[in-house]
Amino acid sequence: MAAPTRTPRESWIQEGLGALAGGGPDAVRVEALAQALGVTKGGFYWHFDGRQALLDEMLDLWERELVDEVIARIESRGGDGRAKLGHLFSLAGSIGERMQIELAIRDWARRDKAVARRLRRVDNRRMDYMRPLFAEFCADAEDAEARTMLAFSLFVGSNFMAASHGGRSRAQVMRLATDRLLSERWT
Repeated sequence: MAAPTRTPRESWIQEGLGALAGGGPDAVRVEALAQALGVTKGGFYWHFDGRQALLDEMLDLWERELVDEVIARIESRGGDGRAKLGHLFSLAGSIGERMQIELAIRDWARRDKAVARRLRRVDNRRMDYMRPLFAEFCADAEDAEARTMLAFSLFVGSNFMAASHGGRSRAQVMRLATDRLLSERWT
């Protein structure tokens, strides 16, 4: 008799992230995930001690994918600060459905102090990565800090905007904004 096939741990985590993106942390329920995966919920306990363990691993994966792997990818391409930031902006614009997870985590952090601490740490890591890249071509530390804040605000805040752009597409306006952030001087 063959050993039973278990649903991979990664499948539970990915399904959990999808549920989080679609309905927030309350939507991440073992029974609902098992149903979505087409398995029994008993298989969940082969991988996780409980729901909180799954939630923690979901946050771990989010941080790995959207911080560690992004930084590693940018650094592997080399280049100066401006080139690295250009690549970062390009990657940030292409995360697609992962942005829904990002926004769901930000909403979750408003109600959960532990998630808020984690989000603050992740945001600080992101800002700490960008600061020296901007400092390579900015006239002073204040300019670098302002551009770092604006770049990060653009990444998060643009997802909450519903404004039209006078005949330009959102992508065109984002490109104009990132080009300004990467320019030698604001004009």
